[in-house]
Amino acid sequence: MNPQKKFHLVFSLVMGAMMIFVMTFVITFVNIGLTEHFFRLWMKAFGIAYVVGVPVIFYLAPVARKFTGRILGVKPA
Repeated sequence: MNPQKKFHLVFSLVMGAMMIFVMTFVITFVNIGLTEHFFRLWMKAFGIAYVVGVPVIFYLAPVARKFTGRILGVKPA
């Protein structure tokens, strides 16, 4: 695997973990509050969202980068 592809894969894994960690925490908290089952339900939501979210980030990040470049009239790095 070339370094750029490897970077993109690792970026997707890390960015997915950080974003999904925060988002599932917020949504779980809004939906059920701080109950005795909060942590279990949050981790369940995190696991499901991570499996879905990382491939979405992996495939859509380059599209978003190009689209953003077009909006701003710059060439993405």
